[in-house]
Amino acid sequence: MLIATPKEYPDRAKSESPRIDRQDIVETRLWLEEHDWLYGLLRSDKNVSPTFRFPDLISSCVSLVFTRQDASASIFQFLGTELILRSPQTPRRRESMWRQQYQLLLELQRSPANRHPNPKFQLDQLTTACVALSRTADPSGTAILQQARRNMADRAHHGWDAPPR
Repeated sequence: MLIATPKEYPDRAKSESPRIDRQDIVETRLWLEEHDWLYGLLRSDKNVSPTFRFPDLISSCVSLVFTRQDASASIFQFLGTELILRSPQTPRRRESMWRQQYQLLLELQRSPANRHPNPKFQLDQLTTACVALSRTADPSGTAILQQARRNMADRAHHGWDAPPR
């Protein structure tokens, strides 16, 4: 019988563990229309040096929306006027985002704006709203790629994005 156990690396310092824990990404889902647009940005010739992947791009969209004074209102406006009109059976794609931006969406999901008597929106809907709003604000995606650079620099500054040795 084979049992999976974590591999030990004696040359790694034990103090690195907290650093790696903060590097977490969180799984989310994106509605197909927004996923396809973001995939186009991922594959675009603008996405170079470094080439950002989905966790960076999704997190960048969340960050951009949350820089607005009216972030919560904008998100719920989109959800209540546009996303609500789509079929609830719309396919979604599984993707990831950085934990820092997930925390922003989690706080919004737990906010009074998402409680009774208001409809309850889920993480995939909030994530999709951020991508859609970012797309509307800048269809070229340039602002998203710029924000991805800022997010990466912020993670590196805090030591959250360092690869394990």
